[in-house]
Order: sequence, then C-alpha cells, then structure tokens
Amino acid sequence: MPLTFHPLTPERLTDLDTVFQARGCSVAKSCYCMYYRVPGKPSELKTGETRTSWNRAAIAKLAEGETPPGLLAYKDGRPVGWVSLGPRKDFVRLANSPTMRSIDDKPVWSVICFVVPSEYRKQGVAHELLAAAVDFAKAQGATLLEAYPVDRDAPEAPNASWFGSCSMFVKAGFSEVARHKPTRPIVRLRLARRPRP
Repeated sequence: MPLTFHPLTPERLTDLDTVFQARGCSVAKSCYCMYYRVPGKPSELKTGETRTSWNRAAIAKLAEGETPPGLLAYKDGRPVGWVSLGPRKDFVRLANSPTMRSIDDKPVWSVICFVVPSEYRKQGVAHELLAAAVDFAKAQGATLLEAYPVDRDAPEAPNASWFGSCSMFVKAGFSEVARHKPTRPIVRLRLARRPRP
C-alpha cells in the first residue's frame, strides 16, 4: 500500500494515540513505547495520574526534542503504524537485558518495536516502516542500525510481534551479529553516512 512517513512531533501525538488505541495494540496502549527508555516504573505518580498517562506525557516530551522518538506511517492521511527507534544509549533498559544487551561499544541506533493495528497487518506496513526507519537513521547521521527481532523459525519462538520478525530484517539487508537467546538474534545494518540537512 502507498504510505507516507513522518517523525513524531507534538502536533502528531493524537495520531500516535489513534494507532496505540486501535484494535490489536493493547501492549502499546499502556506502554507508549517508553518501557525500554526508562530504568523502572515511574517513582511517583501524581494524583489521578496512571502509568499510561505518565508514559504518554514522557513520549510527548521526547517528541519536543531534537531527535524524534519514532516514525508514524500514514495511508491516505490516516495513521496506520508506528516504529520506535533512536540511539541505543537512549534505551537504558537494554544495558541489563539478557536478550538485547550490547555486544560492543560501537555507537549504534536501535529499532525497538513496531505497532500496527490489526486491520492493517499483513499488508506490508511493518516492512515499509523499517525502510523508512533506515532512511531516517541515515538522515540523523547514524552509521549502524541494530534490532532485536524474533526468529519465528526457531522452536518455541515467542509471539512478540512488536519486535518484528528476523526474516523481515534479513530482507531489508540486516545481518545477524549475535544471539544471546535461541529465538532472539541481534541484527545490524551498516549505513552509509549522509550529512544531516
């Protein structure tokens, strides 16, 4: 399907809400793709504040920064998907992850998760989001892009579709560089440096 892509900005937060609150996106609905960006649970919630509202406020603040925390996909002006990515150092929980821990000290960017509502799945949205993420990372000056997909061909592979499938990344030119867990490879793509505009 023909899609367009835009980085998350404050003006597009309601579009992110549309994706996360759609059918089939229950995990994203509460997480707002903040799980790997914060070291633990919010230490103090204000009166009336929930973890979901805290996470939404946190990603809204990131959307105001210099490096947007991800990209939204649109079909005919309607938001149909999301990919979370950025410099690996911004995802603090990766450091202690037994599955996604660092394999070296190279400055990599990480693709963390995809969110596609049920009605738009199996139509190539995640594949197109990955291609857009590669272009976005290049434009931001990244030289290595890393991801932590699920190897669906491995026995007992988890149903954690938000990480993306290993085959999708291989088709996009990524290569496996490590595997700390049998079903979860670490894949990388070397990016040609492109000057930032």
